[in-house]
This record gives sequence, C-alpha cells and structure tokens, in this order.
Amino acid sequence: MGPEPNLLQILRQSRTPVSGHDLARELGTSIRTLYRDIATLKAEGADIEGSPGVGYVLNKGFFLPPLMFSEEEMLALMLGMKWVSGYGDKQLSQASKQVLAKVERVVPEAALDAASAIPFGIGEAHSDRRAEEDLSDLRDAIRRERKLRIIYEKPDQTVSERIIWPIAIGYFPSGRVLVGWCETSRGFRHFRTDRIRDRELLHDRISKRRADLMKEWKSRRQS
Repeated sequence: MGPEPNLLQILRQSRTPVSGHDLARELGTSIRTLYRDIATLKAEGADIEGSPGVGYVLNKGFFLPPLMFSEEEMLALMLGMKWVSGYGDKQLSQASKQVLAKVERVVPEAALDAASAIPFGIGEAHSDRRAEEDLSDLRDAIRRERKLRIIYEKPDQTVSERIIWPIAIGYFPSGRVLVGWCETSRGFRHFRTDRIRDRELLHDRISKRRADLMKEWKSRRQS
C-alpha cells in the first residue's frame, strides 16, 4: 500500500490540523513527497485544507480512491448521474454534475470514451418550477431523525397542519414524495413535496429509530 491511503487514514483520525513535518515523520517519507501526495489526493477529490507551516486537515465528507470502471459500469454511472441531474431537486442536480466532473478527472480516458460512444437518454427532464425545488432541509431532517411540522395542501385544495416523522424521499419523473409517519393520521403517509406549502424542522426527535420505521413501512407496503 502506498503512502496516500496511509496519509488519508492519519488525517481521518485527527480532528485538528497536523503539520506537514509530523505527517512526513509518521509516514517515513520526505516533506517534498508529502506535499506531492497531498496535491495528488486533492486533485482526486479529497477535501484537504491547509498549507505548509499551518498544518493539514481532512474536511468531513466521503472520498473514494481512483477506481477502475468497465465500459458497462461507466455507462451505468453516467446514466444514473444524468437521471439525477434531470429529476433530482436543485441541490442533487448540481451535485450529480460535480460527481461526474470528479469521476472524469480520475478514470481512464478509454472508459469515458467507450461509454460516451453509446447513445443513451432518460427522457425529457422536468422544466417547471420543480427544477428549482430544494429538498436539502428534508434530507437533513431525515438524517438527523427530527420531526417536521408541515402545512400540506390536498388535491381538493384543503390545507392542514401535520407533524410527521420523515423517513424517505421518493424521486419520480412526475414529482417527488416525502414518506413519513403522520402523528395526525397515526399512520404512514406520502406527501407530494410540491404540495407542502410550508415546513419547519422541530427540535423534537422522532420516537422510533428511522431504520425501524423504514422496515415497518416496507412490510406494510408488501402486505
């Protein structure tokens, strides 16, 4: 194993900046080689902050070392990211483009050329106001297992206030759906995100683990 994976491991374990000299000493390498390895990792997508004399820290996030992709795998990745760019909300659409840009910098050019040579499409993407919809706060509520207060408009235009325990978001060409346990209905409900007129993240945590709620929701769908 080369020094780069070891370098990442050291940075992952440290919560404060580590000086270049300390990193080089622990890796048993020269300071010049260390700077080169840091530059290589940053070019491959690792979010490393710092500079000589200050120290280096790996920001929170995910990093995958360079991977080899077959022609079919590369096509699947490109098709998937194109689908997200067309049907995801604004934040995910932008993120999908960034993912492809990062992948294109590290995978072999031959794999990209082979995948690009095969025509593919995902159908016409949405062009209405859903393209500007930002669901990052809903994803945050799901991740943090927090309750949401929403103002929801039904198809008959009646409006109600509900407290829900959000567990998932479904993305479809026709729209997006928030899945959650509704305290008002005392059951699982699906809410179209374009009908949520207002929403507020509450401080209260949901009363069950999200993983358990997901299992319960899936079992009820299958029964």
